[in-house]
Amino acid sequence: MDASSEQIHTLMADMGARARAASRDMARASTAAKDRALIALAAAIRQHRPALQDANLRDLHAAREAGLESAFVDRLTLSDKVVEQMAQSCEQVAALPDPIGGIDGVRRRPSGISVGQMRVPLGVFGMIYESRPNVTIEAASLAIKSGNAVILRGGSEAIHSNRALADLVAQALQAAALPSDAVQLVPTTDRAAVGALITMPQFVDVIIPRGGKSLIERISAEARVPVIKHLDGNCHVYVDSGADLDMAVKVTDNAKTQRYSPCNAAESLLVARDIAAEFLPRIGAVFAQKGVEMRCCPASRALLANVPGAQALLRDATEADWSTEYLAPVISIKLVDGVNDAIAHINRYGSQHTDAILTRDHPRAMQFLREVDSASVMVNASTRFADGFEYGLGAEIGISTDKFHARGPVGLEGLTSLKWIVLGDGEVRI
Repeated sequence: MDASSEQIHTLMADMGARARAASRDMARASTAAKDRALIALAAAIRQHRPALQDANLRDLHAAREAGLESAFVDRLTLSDKVVEQMAQSCEQVAALPDPIGGIDGVRRRPSGISVGQMRVPLGVFGMIYESRPNVTIEAASLAIKSGNAVILRGGSEAIHSNRALADLVAQALQAAALPSDAVQLVPTTDRAAVGALITMPQFVDVIIPRGGKSLIERISAEARVPVIKHLDGNCHVYVDSGADLDMAVKVTDNAKTQRYSPCNAAESLLVARDIAAEFLPRIGAVFAQKGVEMRCCPASRALLANVPGAQALLRDATEADWSTEYLAPVISIKLVDGVNDAIAHINRYGSQHTDAILTRDHPRAMQFLREVDSASVMVNASTRFADGFEYGLGAEIGISTDKFHARGPVGLEGLTSLKWIVLGDGEVRI
């Protein structure tokens, strides 16, 4: 190991040890203290908006100098709206019930003991993320409220913004008499820091990567601690023969075009064969107006061929299209024979993220809910609702397509675990 690598490992081990110690204090912190920290953080974000935006300008200038695409620069920008949203998210998390210490399922056993489960923090989690500096505040606020400690490693492109935000978090923790080491930002942009963070099981209980597929694949391959993650968001909308056509057009349009870049945007459209001739030309006209490229099976392309403005946007779908997350104005379209065919297609090609059925047929809706193997399954709603805020979680640390330990949007409860508790009065086992 060269000198610089040794320094990075020493740095990360020190941060890990301090995070572990802080996690003990956070686990026993009162709800009132945690909420005071969050309210203080919201106030500090609003008060220091000009300074935050000055730091952000340094990152924006570097991003433009590096020739990064406009969408990336947009995600990096701390506009007045984004700053206010960060402050509001802290207040929303403060208003949520504190999950820590809650006891559920207590039942008395024949021996006389009572057995139940208590909700407790995970301990220390590492958060590795790219581009969006507001994730610094989302992760910090959820860590504080859930009684955890967190080590944050943001992208190098947002280093000045993240440092400014992390300083405010430390001040808010201190104001509430909580350990400032409960939220630490890795101070270096050296990639070796990530390698060290994900291989410290003695200090870190779980890693949560949030970013592009290459980042998450690397973390999943190299981590020596559990990882909460999703790789792809190949989300489907299935329009059933029992669908209300007006609603189906509205929901499908929203699922695909409300925003193209989020992981919960629809990437694949499945249409029941016996409703396709009525539905496809209508949604095709919407997509044509918005410039959405349509990669079609032969039958769906034939039904879209005469839609005004659509011809230039039609392509023949390849096998790869059925499993592709585009994150762009592109959608795959396929006709299916019915709900069974749709479920089989989704379970084969989907990414177990979010899938929706649009139907008026209750038995088919219930079958879809039971049999589609995804983290979020919806009836007559846009896939864009697969979000921690929309689910009432206040905020989310990310979305998980794993089945252990959390699944779907990961909020406060996803950052906790359960331990068994036993209440007795002198009972002994015979």
